Amino acid sequence: MRMMQIRPVTPADAEAILRIYAPYVANTCVSFETQVPGLAEFTARVEGILRGYPFLVCEAGGGIVGFAYASKHRERAAYKYSADVSVYVAPEYHGQGIGKALYAELFALLKGQGLRMAYAGIVLPNEKSVCLHKALGFNEVGVFHDAGYKFGQWLDVLWLEKMICTKEERPDH
Repeated sequence: MRMMQIRPVTPADAEAILRIYAPYVANTCVSFETQVPGLAEFTARVEGILRGYPFLVCEAGGGIVGFAYASKHRERAAYKYSADVSVYVAPEYHGQGIGKALYAELFALLKGQGLRMAYAGIVLPNEKSVCLHKALGFNEVGVFHDAGYKFGQWLDVLWLEKMICTKEERPDH
């Protein structure tokens, strides 16, 4: 594995992150976005996430090669101890442990914030992502059938969950 460093994102990283994310939007069903967001919009998203959740990047080979972040799971107040999580890695860096390393740091930060549950939605089929999440202790919750339509096809989304901390660790939550 190449030498890597994981650190918190800054808004100045948005352009490099967007370069990783854009092909997933434009060429795959991994993201349900159908248009690549502009840099200003993407920067605003990064800033919005940072107001309440951790957002990390991985640097290797002289640049950013992956990122992971958490976001609000649902709007209602009782969900405040849960978060959705996502990880993206540049294809040429797949299989080098970057996704696992990013998620490990992210989960530690979420636990420190008092969160109990992390949820991930994976568009099917996506065996690499499913394997990554299961290797990190995620369990399947269920499938939302025909949840999205992209590139002329209806797509299912597999939802998985991971406990970040137990009730005993956070009995007040």
